[in-house]
Amino acid sequence: MPPTQSTSRLPLYAAAVLLTLPSASAAAADAGTGPFGVTVAAAATAQSVRTGALFTAGRREHLRGGHFCTASVVHSPHHDLVVTAAHCLDRKTQELVFVPGYRDGVAPYGVWRIRKWFLADGWAEGRDEDSDVAFAVVDRQGGKGVEDVVGGYRFAGGTAPGATAVTLFGYLNSRERPISCSNKPRPHTRMQQRVSCPGFGGGTSGSPWVNGDGQVVGVLGGHEDGGATADVSYSVVFRGEAAALYRESAGCEESHVGSS
Repeated sequence: MPPTQSTSRLPLYAAAVLLTLPSASAAAADAGTGPFGVTVAAAATAQSVRTGALFTAGRREHLRGGHFCTASVVHSPHHDLVVTAAHCLDRKTQELVFVPGYRDGVAPYGVWRIRKWFLADGWAEGRDEDSDVAFAVVDRQGGKGVEDVVGGYRFAGGTAPGATAVTLFGYLNSRERPISCSNKPRPHTRMQQRVSCPGFGGGTSGSPWVNGDGQVVGVLGGHEDGGATADVSYSVVFRGEAAALYRESAGCEESHVGSS
């Protein structure tokens, strides 16, 4: 089940609309990092390096230009768990690796092999867009888990869309550094939420939606594999199915984890 170097997210319209200048309207303190609805190059911070890019293992020695989706570290008992969109992992037939804090062909915090992943039943059985979330276990390095190296966001189920603003971090296929944008999500359906952030095109599937408390309350995916345009993105609302999937993957004992 591992990846190809493509994503279901539509490609970007033009590089010029990707990085816009900050506006005068500042984000609320509980909301994230910057003016609402403005996409910028993400600085390398203690929070942003928890997000990384996904690659096929064959790109390990030549990372530049090879990433296809985004993922991020979430807190777990074994410190070895990442979250992304299910459509980033489904039907993959190659071994995958996760590179947190990836920039310009460099893996400053290591290259972490994905050992096993977990898909929600709704996605595995019928590619239900309301189940487009997945968790993956990565190998340890030098006795440490990836969370020991870069930290991890907290997984938060049951948060109402728009309760606070969120910040998205993502890796466009066309860029070798992450972008970010803050805005308030809005409900789309009972199980889908949407946010307006320009320029989140191909490669940003799986991007975490992080609130002001450092909690992941969504990942870019869901409706139309994350959206039919690069300016409005979607996520599954984390309710019972996503919470159960997190508990299953976070509680996976070492002896029960096999190769993907």
